[in-house]
Amino acid sequence: MAKTLYLPDSVAQKMNKEKAASAAPSSSLDSAYVTSEERVLDPNLLEKPLLDRLPQPTGWRLLVMPYQGKSKTSSGLYIPDEVRERESVATVVAYVMKLGPLAYKDPSKFGDGSGTHAAEGWPWCKEGDWVCIGRYSGSRFKIEGGEVRIINDDEVIATILEPDDVKHI
Repeated sequence: MAKTLYLPDSVAQKMNKEKAASAAPSSSLDSAYVTSEERVLDPNLLEKPLLDRLPQPTGWRLLVMPYQGKSKTSSGLYIPDEVRERESVATVVAYVMKLGPLAYKDPSKFGDGSGTHAAEGWPWCKEGDWVCIGRYSGSRFKIEGGEVRIINDDEVIATILEPDDVKHI
């Protein structure tokens, strides 16, 4: 037994116009996007470790990962992940992961490299250092396991040995 749906003429005309519009060729802007079925996963990227897949800083920029702090207090209490994430957004301590090709190479800012001290052209930091940065500095990117920031080379305030030496307020 077939059921018949009765519609007002205005609704039927609107539905017919929508069907005709969807059947018409799409505009150039719509054709610029790829549907989710057409997306292709690049298998070459799956074999690379996360460090290789991170954004490569360009120019005078650095890629840093903010310090998230310990997951357990000295008295044994566990700190919730939400609290640790909130503190990492406002942190002033970060780990230098990558340097851009022009980082610390501007002689007008950092000297010509002829001296023996940091003030005479030596880089302020290198990959693997812990640094102090501005509280909300840099552009943030979410990755597996946290967040990374891309900052300018002159946003590094200081280098430190241990991230726990700097107390967060």
